[in-house]
Amino acid sequence: MNLGAIWTTVLEQWAAFTADTTALLTYSLVAAFALGLIVAERIVPYRRQGFFREQLGSDFLFYTVLQNLGLAYLFALVNDWLKAESFLANVNVLADAPVWAVVVGSLVVHDFYIYWFHRWQHYNRYLWRLHEAHHSTVDMDWLSGSRSHALEIWINQFIEFGVLVLLGAPSAAIIIKGGISALWGMWIHTNLDVRTGKLQYVINGPEMHRWHHADYDEEAYNVNFATKFAFWDWMFGSAYLPREKRLKHFGIESEVRYPKHWASQLFYLFRPFGKDKGAPAPEDKTP
Repeated sequence: MNLGAIWTTVLEQWAAFTADTTALLTYSLVAAFALGLIVAERIVPYRRQGFFREQLGSDFLFYTVLQNLGLAYLFALVNDWLKAESFLANVNVLADAPVWAVVVGSLVVHDFYIYWFHRWQHYNRYLWRLHEAHHSTVDMDWLSGSRSHALEIWINQFIEFGVLVLLGAPSAAIIIKGGISALWGMWIHTNLDVRTGKLQYVINGPEMHRWHHADYDEEAYNVNFATKFAFWDWMFGSAYLPREKRLKHFGIESEVRYPKHWASQLFYLFRPFGKDKGAPAPEDKTP
């Protein structure tokens, strides 16, 4: 791997980013939203926890910054190759589609896919290995959603964005879709005590998603798989939203002593089955 070439690419991408008004506005909004959540979590937290919680630095530096940069570079290389060397070279069916239509359509279609793929991950021991890093956090906040294994991110982002690129979707639509995904990822994982009422039957938020990360609560296992639209869970019988109790524990610590560092978590995926220090692998069955 040529680090000089990677750095040059990063600088070129940054220059292109700052010259793109849509990108600049979209991710300025993401940054502002993150700052807003940080402040709000201090004022009305769902659970009292310090800002400098365990593995905050790892989640920010390794998962949010370095891993995303590396995967973005690899993602661009693969998509450029596919676009140039495959039958998709002249496929631009979305090139003239309205930006709003591509954004709305991709939101619904991708969210339907991610609901079922996510649900399958909780019922298949191989796919669970991809996903368990995301569940290893014991403190939910605006940043904890960034913790996902690189291979899981690669699969999901290729389906979310790679397909749009290969079909020639407008770059503005891809940027806006990426911004919405970033906003929603922070929102559903935030440590914020909010009440959205009946909206929680349509739009997913922290009220439901925090139960998906519950530990030591058997009733909350394998529920609330939706990412953006809560109605998938209500439609397919996986919704769980108790009003009478509060969640105290997050993570998978009741099952396994999961590694605490990014590099260890990256390679822990490849351990032999039966070496889980007591963690039961999900039974392979239809979700």
